[in-house]
This record gives sequence, C-alpha cells and structure tokens, in this order.
Amino acid sequence: MEFNYKDHLDLILATVPEKTGCYQFLDENAVIIYVGKAKNLKRRVASYFHKDHFQNKTKVLVKQIRDIKYIVVDSEEEALLLENNLIKQYRPRYNVLLKDDKTYPSIVIKNEYFSRVFQTRNIVKDGSQYFGPYASVYIAKTMLQMIKTIYRTRTCKLPLTPESIAQGRYKVCLEYHIKRCNAPCIGLLSIEKYNEQIAEIKDILKGNSSRITNLLLEQMRCLSEQMRFEEAQLIKEKYDVIENYRSRSTVVTPSLNNIDVFSFDENDKSAYVNYMYIGNGAIVHVYTLEYKKKLDEPKEELLGLGIIEMRERFGSTAREIIVPFLPNIQISDQILFTIPQKGDKKKLLNLSEQNVKQYKVDSLKKTEKFNPEQRIVRLLKTMQEDLHLPVLPMHIECFDNSNIQGTSPVAACVVFKKAKPSKKDYRHFHIKTVVGPDDFASMEEVVTRRYSRLLEENQPLPQLIVIDGGKGQLNIAAAVLKKLNLLDEISIIGLAKRLEEIFYPGDSVPLVLDKTSESLKIIQHLRDEAHRFGITFHRKVRSKKQVVSELDSIKGIGEKTKVIVLKKYKSIKRLREVPIDELAELIGESKAETIIKALAKEKE
Repeated sequence: MEFNYKDHLDLILATVPEKTGCYQFLDENAVIIYVGKAKNLKRRVASYFHKDHFQNKTKVLVKQIRDIKYIVVDSEEEALLLENNLIKQYRPRYNVLLKDDKTYPSIVIKNEYFSRVFQTRNIVKDGSQYFGPYASVYIAKTMLQMIKTIYRTRTCKLPLTPESIAQGRYKVCLEYHIKRCNAPCIGLLSIEKYNEQIAEIKDILKGNSSRITNLLLEQMRCLSEQMRFEEAQLIKEKYDVIENYRSRSTVVTPSLNNIDVFSFDENDKSAYVNYMYIGNGAIVHVYTLEYKKKLDEPKEELLGLGIIEMRERFGSTAREIIVPFLPNIQISDQILFTIPQKGDKKKLLNLSEQNVKQYKVDSLKKTEKFNPEQRIVRLLKTMQEDLHLPVLPMHIECFDNSNIQGTSPVAACVVFKKAKPSKKDYRHFHIKTVVGPDDFASMEEVVTRRYSRLLEENQPLPQLIVIDGGKGQLNIAAAVLKKLNLLDEISIIGLAKRLEEIFYPGDSVPLVLDKTSESLKIIQHLRDEAHRFGITFHRKVRSKKQVVSELDSIKGIGEKTKVIVLKKYKSIKRLREVPIDELAELIGESKAETIIKALAKEKE
C-alpha cells in the first residue's frame, strides 16, 4: 500500500505545538529543503498549507514537502540563532544563503597577556573564550561599552609580554589620557589586578550582570535628583538592554564542540530518548527515539539503549556525552559522561529535555487522533486520580441556580458523558417551593427532585456530581444524597467561583488543581455549560412572563390572537412599534386597535 503523504502531513499539522521554535521541511528523499523560525510554530507551519500563495517559489516548495520536523526553544532570539545555525549546516535549497557566510556577532576574551575584550564574527580555536552569539548587534555593542566604561580594558593590539613591559618598549596612548585604559603597557596595572577584572567580565557575560545594573540604577538616581532627566533616560535605555541580556540564553556557545546531548522521558507504555549533536558551535542533529516497553525496564537501561543506537545511527565520535543521569552501559574509558548542574551545558540539556517532553505530548496526540476513545479514557483516568474518585467518572452532572435580582428562580442540570456534553440529557427546573433568592433551599429542592426521579424511574446515576458554588451549597446537596442513601454511591464536589477551588463534603481544606490541569478544564467546562444553560432558560422565563402578563391583561384578546401576534413580533417592544394598519392586516382592525390603545395606555 502506497504511503499517504497528505494524511501524514495532516497528522503532523494537527499536533504541532503553539510554541516558539524552528521548523524544517523535508522532501521525499528526507532532504531538508527549507528551515524557518516562528513565534508560534502551529500557526506559521499551518499557514503554508492553508493560504493561497502568490509567489511561485512558495507554491513549488509546498508541493515538495513530504515531512515536517521542528525544534522547540524558549524565545524568539533563540529561534533566530538556531535558524541561522541550521541554514549554515544544511544549506536548504529554498532558503536565502548569505554569500559572505556571515554569522551573528560574539564577544571574545582573547587568550593573551592582558586579554583584550572585543566583538567578533570569527571563531578562532586559540584558547580564547567566546560569549554569544547575539541576535542583536546593538546588545553586543552596548555590553562592550558598559564593560569598557567600568573596567577600562586595553583596546590596543600591542604584543604585550612581561619582558617587553619591563624593557619599557611602549608609551601611553590617547586611551590612557581620556581615562579609558589603565595603561598596563607601562606597568601601571599588575597582571593579577587585570585578571581579576577579566574574571568579573566573564561573570557578567555569563549573565551575572547585577554589578552593572546596580551601577546604572545609582547613576539614574543621581541624575534624576539633579533634574538631568534626558541623561537619566539614556542611562535607562542602557539599563533596559542589560536587563534583556540577563534573561538571554544562548542556544549553543561557540566554545562547545563535538558533544552528544541526551535526555529521557517516559510514560506507562513508552520511553523517549532525545539526541542532539553539537558540532562547531551549532546544533547539527536533533532526533527523538521512542521505545515500546515490554518489561519493567529501568530508565538507566533504556537511556543506555538510546545512546548506543543514536551514536551508531549518526556515526558520532563525540568523547563527551551530556546526560540527565548515568546510563547503565559500558563504553570506552575515553568517553566522559557529564551531568551538568548549571552553565551552558545545563542549558543544552534543558533544551533537549524540552524537546523530548514535547515529542511525548505530540506522540500521544497522534495516537489519540487515531483512537479518540483512548484519549477519553486517559482524561477520565487523570480526573479520577486528581479528584481521588473511587471509579472513572463516565457520567458527570453539574447544577447551577439562576435568580437574577430574585425574580423567576430556576436551576439547570447539565450532563457530561465520557467527558463530553450530552445535551439531550440536560434538564432545567422551575423552583417551586422556595420564595425569594435562597440558593441553599433552591439547591436542596433541585437535587432532591433530580435524584428522586432517577431512582423512581430506575435511570442510571452519575459517578460524579459537581455543584457550582462553595461549601454551603455543597453540604446541602450532600445532605440530600445522604437522605436518599446515595452518598456512598455518588461522589460530589463543589467548585468555588473565586479561586477555582474544589471542596469535598465535610472538609474545610480545598483541593487546588494546576491551572493547566485537564481535569480542572473539564470541571470548568461543566460549570460554564451549566451557567450558560441556566441563564438562557432564566432569560426565556422572564421574557415569557413579561410578554404574557401584558397581553393577558388586555380585555378581548384571546389565546389564539396572542399566539399569532407573539409568533410574528416576538416581544412587546417590537409590538409597540408596529403601525396599526400592519397589525390590522394580521388580526383584524378591531383587535389591532384594542392592542395598540392598551399598550399605549400602559406605557403612559
């Protein structure tokens, strides 16, 4: 059977996450033909397939797409840098390639006596330290400007050595006279003091820039006190740049080369291993492998299997492997396993872990697309665990009272079966025994009527009842169930409106679920649906009462005439605006005149 690429692409498009990252389009030979970045991967990737493309080049590209891959990152800046690396690595046919092959700028601390600090686009492996790359040249230049203002590092290219300085070969330059350099070339600053400054600069470039920001804040305060607001604003702009820089995380530091990165995740049925290969300061390969569990294999063993298979598949010779925990394998003594706790290697591990988690989620979505029943069972199992229920809540009912301004009190009961609304089972109630706005008494009446009837008619009972309200209404409903001998058969919870807290009968401590919890979303859907259904019914009742009472009070207008008029004009407001001639054609001149006069008199 021929492989259906359209179904394959549709399945990928349905599961692409709404996250920031880079995407890759592959042709029928699994060759990358286009690399792009996106703030929202789902919207951007889908746009290629859902929009009419006026450029012939884009139409040709879309026709050749047979597979889609993507890498999730934390920010647009990271996506920009990663896109640049991937384009340089794979040179896709439909990407614009820079002829001069420029890359993004970095800041280098040269490996030399009295190290220089400057911006560069060329990475030279001479022992120097590189920081970046930076998606914005402005950020790199601002960082350098701040560093030079504080530390006064040298900018000259003189080949300084202890001997040449001792022999007095050099003279101070303009930088010294304008107080931008401490003149180490003539021995005015020792190498020890200079290296202390370089160590602080490295710390700042790694993201620990609090020293600079505190200094800028102090300068802003002083300038503001002196009413020099324009100068203070310039300082503030620099402060904002540094703060933005502090939250920056580089995708790959140029100094990292020939490194394998592995991460691991699992669920009951599968284990997932993500692999990233770092070469020449760029992410070269990203791939996630899924293992179907057969026995209760430990994660150390599964990670070890993934490492061996990936390294063999991609021909990796890396001697350093970054892992979240030590795998259960024996490899050459020359290979070093690293479990990073902080720094650039930790960031790489985090990126790998982010992608393996995303792959697990997307894999589950694809499976559930093929088998929707599996998703329902998973959701209900999660709900059972989150709410500590004795059985799966296949049948859930939710109650809500509506009595706006104390008039026309009604209640609504909505029913969810298999986590979806079952609208044919929805019920609404006129409150019969309660006078005035009494939510507790109304809840007692409605719950009593609902479950007394289900028992009488031998109808199936729900596994879970949700009460839209706090502890008071919940306890009233629980008392009704107890009276009907149903409290042991049916679980009941209350959902407080203010903080979305879940209460249990007789327990004053609420359960607070995560805002992203699927269980909470189902409960919120129940509550919102009950509220919608109840409000709609309440409005209908109020409107009907208002209309009926006004027409009923008109002498000489019978039920048949009233039905004809309401069917055409719907409301009293519209009826008042109808010309008498038009109304006469519908019900006769005499009745039309009677209605118009009565309504006009009532309005007065």
